[in-house]
Amino acid sequence: MVLRRMVSHLPARAFEAGAAGRRTIVPMALFEFEHVTVLRGGREVLEDLSLVVGDGEHVAVVGPNGAGKSTLLKLVTRECYPVPSAATVCRILGRERWNVFELRTELGIVSNDLAGALTSRSSVRDIVLSGFFSSFSLEPYHEVTPAMERAAAEAFERLGITHLVTRRVDALSSGELRRTAIARALVHRPTALIFDEPSTSLDLGAQKEVRDAMRRLAGDGVAIVLVTHDLADVIPEIERVVLLSDGRIAHDGPKGEVLTEERLRALYGVEVHLTLDGGFYHAR
Repeated sequence: MVLRRMVSHLPARAFEAGAAGRRTIVPMALFEFEHVTVLRGGREVLEDLSLVVGDGEHVAVVGPNGAGKSTLLKLVTRECYPVPSAATVCRILGRERWNVFELRTELGIVSNDLAGALTSRSSVRDIVLSGFFSSFSLEPYHEVTPAMERAAAEAFERLGITHLVTRRVDALSSGELRRTAIARALVHRPTALIFDEPSTSLDLGAQKEVRDAMRRLAGDGVAIVLVTHDLADVIPEIERVVLLSDGRIAHDGPKGEVLTEERLRALYGVEVHLTLDGGFYHAR
């Protein structure tokens, strides 16, 4: 018999009977999608998709533009909903219903769009603290507690941006801005960080800064879900890769088995030559 419980604000965990009546903790899935179809603009963007990502996994969803990656992400953040069906399952952290503001404390979202929205005259400190209030700035009516300040300081330390705390956001480099966005996503100590095309529009130095930050977080035990079209974003710590094509899963499995020249040629429709250097895949 499987029992479920909620502990404070933490996600649900499953318990199953073990030897001598002991209960063993079974990690709850980060998200569970079964037979999910999503329409946008009258068109099927995701078609009968089934995908389960476990809490604690490091996973990359890779595919070309238009494959449905952004829509998949919006399913996780509850910005999109599937077409109702008796066969459809759409659960986040074991629950089908969420208050979106509560869900935002469990999932840290880092996207190119978000980093662009942070371009303001606010300080790095204020922008990171604004993550507690789901806003893009810290307003006079926001009550910042000592616990929030401590959590922000911890995020600054983890991202190596303590020296930037008082600097205005509009004076940051693109790499510093992206790391500020990651720190903002970290302040809730979320169950997982979801990266949406994290290196888009960044120069080579900034790309390395962001990928190094992702590696440190993965090494610290933060679950990473990466959504990207760029293979170079797939950090060595990611063990599983899902290839998405035309709203369907083309392949799903261990990184070394999924990232092959043959499968990438079929996915992108072009000749692909793959190299592996220092745990990173590069395609040309």
